[in-house]
Amino acid sequence: MPVQRLNHAVLYVRDVERSVAFYREALGFEVVMGMRGAAFLQAPGSSNDHDLGLFEIGANATSSPAGRTSVGLYHLAWEVDTLDELERVSATLSDLGALVGASDHGTTKALYAKDPDGLEFEVSWLVPASLLTDEILAARSSIRPLDLAADKERFGAQTRGGVGVSIPV
Repeated sequence: MPVQRLNHAVLYVRDVERSVAFYREALGFEVVMGMRGAAFLQAPGSSNDHDLGLFEIGANATSSPAGRTSVGLYHLAWEVDTLDELERVSATLSDLGALVGASDHGTTKALYAKDPDGLEFEVSWLVPASLLTDEILAARSSIRPLDLAADKERFGAQTRGGVGVSIPV
């Protein structure tokens, strides 16, 4: 049986309460279970038991050298339903000083941000399969600046993303 999807991610953080506050404010996650030094969060609209686990390892923890001097995870990607939602998240991440980039990958419109521990994550909207064109598919091999206004005009601000790609039809 093949793997279907990523069910949840677990991160080591310096301060679990600080990280909970960030993911709550930035992405709307809610704590579904907590214990000393740990929290389990669920994304809005998720049917998972939890989507993100956070384990506190203390203020003296060093930053991960992954991608600089060692192998390791680069980032996790969270998906939103609409371009309006991607725009709202972009504004929230900007207000928090967490937004570090925004890219158009053809089939994916993506924001990149860092949490309080410098762990990078992506928030993306996927072009629905019914709207994919040869031009969009060819653009996957390049990275362009994200133009949310143009994408909202082209695909619709409330068009549900990922349908037929990451969401079963």
